[in-house]
Amino acid sequence: MNIKAKPMGDYQTNCYIVTVDGKDFIIDPGIGATEWVVNNVTNPIAILNTHGHFDHVWSNAELQKKLNIPLYTPKDDIMLLSSSSWMSDLPPSYADIAVEPNQEFDFDGVKVKFRHFPGHTPGCSTIEIGNAMFSGDFIFEKSIGRTDFPYSSPKEMRESLEKFKQIPYDKTIYPGHGSTTTIREEQQYSDYWIGNI
Repeated sequence: MNIKAKPMGDYQTNCYIVTVDGKDFIIDPGIGATEWVVNNVTNPIAILNTHGHFDHVWSNAELQKKLNIPLYTPKDDIMLLSSSSWMSDLPPSYADIAVEPNQEFDFDGVKVKFRHFPGHTPGCSTIEIGNAMFSGDFIFEKSIGRTDFPYSSPKEMRESLEKFKQIPYDKTIYPGHGSTTTIREEQQYSDYWIGNI
């Protein structure tokens, strides 16, 4: 597995290209991501959104059109793809696949698992491919996603962190902002965040 990453836009939102067995998966193409993505894929298969906030989905529609590939978005965040309370000029995009909570997909032998961790947004999910977890805005290095936005839920975030604590394996976490970390590393902070949300 090969992972390319580039922070996009003013919010430095990490866009990832994950290549497994010659298949390229694009995760969270944010503001200005299109040119970089097009120049760094050879066999694009799908666009995958961890959640629907504008800085993670800005280039969805442009890449769907240029690369002629489907968009997979957690179903509870699809309403965020067409309008943003922060960015009125968000280019609307439309999911080809409404991902159910905790749904897994098999792309000719490449397994892609969405794991539902609501709180930051209703559909907020991590995406697991091989030994990597792409955490979007759920978990960062020594931090978590905010819960004071429209559609956020502190109660659901606490429940999600309780679930996160129970994950029995370790993987490298590639977050939506900032540096990589690991599941084990961030599990040790879960109780702190649960008590301070």
